[in-house]
Amino acid sequence: MTKRLPRWMLLLAPVLASCASAPMTKETGMHAPDFVRGEVRVTEHRGDDDLLSAGLGLGGLAGAQSTFASLSQPTAAELRRRAIQTSWKGIADLGPLGGFGKIYGAVPNVPGREYQAFAWIPGAKSPHRVLLQVPDGFDRARRCLVVTASSGSRGVYGAIALAGAWGLPRGCAVAYTDKGTGAGYFDPADDTGVALDGGRAKRGTATLEFEPVAVQHGNIAVKHAHSGDNPEADWGRHVLQAARFGLAMLDRAFPEQAPFTAQNTRIIATGLSNGGGAVLQAAGLDDDRLLAGVVALEPNVRVSDQGRALFDYATEASLWLPCALADPRFDDAPLARTPKGEVPPAWAQRCHQLHEHGLVSGTRVVAQAGEAYEHLRAGGWTDEAMSTAASTTAFDVWRAVTAAYASAYMRRGADDMPCGFHYSAIGAKGASGVADPVVRAGWWADASGIPPGNGVGLFGGTDHSADATLPGVLCLRALWEDNEAGTQALRDGVAATAVKPARASLPVWVVHGAADGLLPTAFTSEPYVDWLRSKGGHPLYWKVPYAQHFDAFLALPGFGDKHVPLLPYGYAALDRLWAHLYEGAPWPAVVPAPTPQPRGSGELTATSLGIPAAWTLGPK
Repeated sequence: MTKRLPRWMLLLAPVLASCASAPMTKETGMHAPDFVRGEVRVTEHRGDDDLLSAGLGLGGLAGAQSTFASLSQPTAAELRRRAIQTSWKGIADLGPLGGFGKIYGAVPNVPGREYQAFAWIPGAKSPHRVLLQVPDGFDRARRCLVVTASSGSRGVYGAIALAGAWGLPRGCAVAYTDKGTGAGYFDPADDTGVALDGGRAKRGTATLEFEPVAVQHGNIAVKHAHSGDNPEADWGRHVLQAARFGLAMLDRAFPEQAPFTAQNTRIIATGLSNGGGAVLQAAGLDDDRLLAGVVALEPNVRVSDQGRALFDYATEASLWLPCALADPRFDDAPLARTPKGEVPPAWAQRCHQLHEHGLVSGTRVVAQAGEAYEHLRAGGWTDEAMSTAASTTAFDVWRAVTAAYASAYMRRGADDMPCGFHYSAIGAKGASGVADPVVRAGWWADASGIPPGNGVGLFGGTDHSADATLPGVLCLRALWEDNEAGTQALRDGVAATAVKPARASLPVWVVHGAADGLLPTAFTSEPYVDWLRSKGGHPLYWKVPYAQHFDAFLALPGFGDKHVPLLPYGYAALDRLWAHLYEGAPWPAVVPAPTPQPRGSGELTATSLGIPAAWTLGPK
């Protein structure tokens, strides 16, 4: 850095020298954006504590879980390190055969600064967390800001494997938002939530990531499900606010080059899964033309009256897929059979229960499974999607997701979730209990944002039958199918998540796996791309053969040999967007489809990815 350091940094130099990750106070004379309440926490990350991996490097990210010196009182630096590691492991295939760091991707040491705050959407009851990472190697000649939102319901680092890994080494600053989700769980047992530094704090002693008004029955309160804001409806606004936060913090980082604006700093939006849907929502709301381009991977995106809403097909999958996957055509699907090669007993029991409820007519499991399969096929499910959905079915993801989303759509609290569900700490023998202080201390770093997991269980919606989860599953499905006044709030909540069209001139590239079993392309990306084209847009679309939703699952037995990762195709699309924005390359009118091949039992190779070396250029 050749420019003279600003005075506030010189004054803090002794503190930074003694503790590289120590927080710095809000800079004197620097005005925070109006939507930020409270402090902006500034930390420096150099040496063995960088921006991209918190000093772990690729080997450390893939290795054992990073530790806390004091298990019940981790430091902010320890929480940050583990949150980054957890986010990497939840998104990328870091296994020895997956090729990350060899065939695609890298985890270089990237020193720099972080700016973090709580931001508020007008009218929101709870904040969303925003974070800017500014590399020391920020390219001042080609000013670039990547803005992203977390996948799933993860915390603020949830997209670091995509946006951070691509943008930081290139010299871009990267702005993140948790989009109103995250693992800022509130525990009424000790009246604590999560403070800005990730540590636990009691109500009234600090601004908390999520602080419910009241919890009467000792239930754990989760921001995505219980904030009362239906955050999904505002994901696009969260992204645009994160972009504005990023520009404001770049003014602080480089005051001699301020102001940073969308006119002199190109803003690239990218995200995957729910984060992919969030950046597409942002593109439709970008009236101020902040965004210069968008790359969305496997987006959870909904177009009004086209495709299918997540809650619709997820509650359908929760009810029907266990039985459909008992069909012999799925005998070789990963996680669809027991180690002995048999249909899981719970899935056979679901077939029996569908018959008892008059939903299938067959009297044997094989016939019942065939009927369930045909039912899903008629609703738009492909064999590929169902096959990979065996994983989410085996892990009970459908029920967990729909219970949380129903509560969010209906704006319910921790004590009145729909269908009798609630979250509680897991005590003795799996019953409700009091949270282990050690587990609770790590929630912000470890949890996914939707229980069960990390010592928090999903309770309720069950009975004592052989198919114990069926009552809750039927109730959740009925919320969608019924037209009663009592369920209108859910349908209104879903309707509020519909995307608006991006401006026709905005470069948009959607990348989705053909075998995605969580957010099938037929319900999400394909209706969106067709609809945007009908509105005059020119989105590019890669439907990647053999790619499914969870790159991290490729390290599981039977997954990596059948599928390819999606991240390299996202990186490739971002590379093409960079060439267009910074090198004058024409934006392509169409792109050749990738031609990947599964790696089988060996290591992934560059050839097996089948990424096109060139693409058809648009009109000059």
